[in-house]
Amino acid sequence: MCAWAHPSPIASRLRIPPSIDRLPSASLAFFIPSPVSSSLPRISWRSGFSLNPRRFRKLRIWFSAASNGPNPPAFVEGPAVDEAREAVMEMLQEFGASEGDSTVIASNSPKYIEMLVGNVRELDEHGLWSSWNAEMEEERVDFISLSFKKNVYRMAKSKGDGGILPLLESIGLKLSSAMLIARYLSSERLPELIEKVKFVKEMLFSNSGYEVVVGRNAKRMMMHLSIFIDEDIQSTLSFFEKMEARHGVLNMIAYEDASFPYMIESFPRLLLCSTENHLKPLVGFLELVGVSKARISAILLSFPPIIFYDIEKEMKPRIRALEKAGVRDKDIGRMLLKYPWILSSSIQRNYANILAFFNERKVPKSSVDLAIKSWPHLLGCSIQKLKLIVEQLNQLGVNKKMLVPVITSSPQLLLKKPNEFLEVVSYMEEVGFDGKTIGRILCRCPEIFAASVDNTLRKKVKFLTDFGISKGCLPRVIRKYPELLLLDINNTLMPRMRYLMGIGLSKREVCSMICKFSPLLGYSIEIVLNPKLEFFLSTMKKPLKELVEYPRYFSYSLDKKIKPRFWILKTRNVECSLKDMLAKNDEDFAAEYMGIGRLLVVPSPVPKGGEN
Repeated sequence: MCAWAHPSPIASRLRIPPSIDRLPSASLAFFIPSPVSSSLPRISWRSGFSLNPRRFRKLRIWFSAASNGPNPPAFVEGPAVDEAREAVMEMLQEFGASEGDSTVIASNSPKYIEMLVGNVRELDEHGLWSSWNAEMEEERVDFISLSFKKNVYRMAKSKGDGGILPLLESIGLKLSSAMLIARYLSSERLPELIEKVKFVKEMLFSNSGYEVVVGRNAKRMMMHLSIFIDEDIQSTLSFFEKMEARHGVLNMIAYEDASFPYMIESFPRLLLCSTENHLKPLVGFLELVGVSKARISAILLSFPPIIFYDIEKEMKPRIRALEKAGVRDKDIGRMLLKYPWILSSSIQRNYANILAFFNERKVPKSSVDLAIKSWPHLLGCSIQKLKLIVEQLNQLGVNKKMLVPVITSSPQLLLKKPNEFLEVVSYMEEVGFDGKTIGRILCRCPEIFAASVDNTLRKKVKFLTDFGISKGCLPRVIRKYPELLLLDINNTLMPRMRYLMGIGLSKREVCSMICKFSPLLGYSIEIVLNPKLEFFLSTMKKPLKELVEYPRYFSYSLDKKIKPRFWILKTRNVECSLKDMLAKNDEDFAAEYMGIGRLLVVPSPVPKGGEN
């Protein structure tokens, strides 16, 4: 199916007369539909080439060799093709293209050249050159005496597109789509259009290394959209759908060869924008609001209608609206990268709806703004969807008071579909938690309930049980440190386990320590574990079995608690367990080991100038 079969602001304004149904499909490549109205912005329908209906009867035969037919003729490289390519290059240079550009265009427009070769051969075979000459109102020329190359040259010039048609095919468009779009660009001169194509490619595909991120973010924006949308987002979704239909995924959106043809098909106005008066100022404005030049393409590919926004009348007012939502100047660029749709009118209107929704639940505006700043995708959520997830949170014990810390620490939780949220709850029950405990875990670490069961939670639990944590001990391990389920296996969990075994502990002893004090797996090896272990072994000279018995030792401050209490006990020749040494509060420790009711506190030095 032709890419123009998808609804679009442009395609919807085009019509094909009923008589076209009786034409060979190949002729469609040469029939340019008339516009239903001339209201299409920034497009001139009066200039450029036209198709005289009086000539159309003969064109049915002459253009039947176009490449879009159901059974196109075999087309192979050969002397005729080489001559045709040279003729096209000559024609392009006559319209102002450089020799280098004409070579690139002619070498990358095989269907266009195939069409020209087929036209010329068919006229030769049927002896229709004289009729063609009369119908095209050309001066009387003996075409039979002309060389094949010259006939191809005259055929190419007769199309009236000024070299735009092969240019469009050379950038990846199908010939049928190129014929449609060439009409829109008929007011453009070929040299300027070539330079504009180069600039737009550089603007959209900067090879910044963020290609995968752009595709992933585009998919995320689509997933979390549940409000009524405006025309800008609708046209963007249409572009995304074309990319998915062609490549299966959106990951190719930031790759020039895969994306650029569909970008031009979906937004042909792009090639009508002035480079100096619009495109370059737009790039400069995005840099001004904090978007690095290397990342600008990510915004434009994720929300192409931004390209057409007037900076003074549209961009700046919508940026100011973000500032009213609590977005500071330095954060605007980051917000645009996360969620380019935030400049859409429908997204900005939804902000007021979200504020009203949370205001009813006593959530202050500052908390809502903080959540949106972290996850601006919330602006694409409908009130109905938010209401469902908030009700589910309430059923687990998250009341209005607890809603604030939950949505500020993990706003992405609000983007979960109800069935996805319930899937996490069911899995927690499977692990061994009751509803009340699940609610407590939710309040402490809401990020868990925004995670994937299969890709995150189940993998972490399997890793722990495979290492040796018993299923009976697992609920205690998770309850004491639910953040454990979010730690990376290869970069966090496994290195800490290896570290503990590397100091001489067995796997069974490490499992025992984890069961007693699971936060142990969250401590930094360099900053926490290693300094405290070194002091334990070299200064305190205690056996490792005491660490196995009391792994909470690693949770206390080395300088503020471990060292002071150790030296107090050492000066008094007192021997005690790690638990007795560290678990007591200051008063109990002083009473038992120092014979006083509280620890002596060294007075702070008197500030200069006397006492306060």
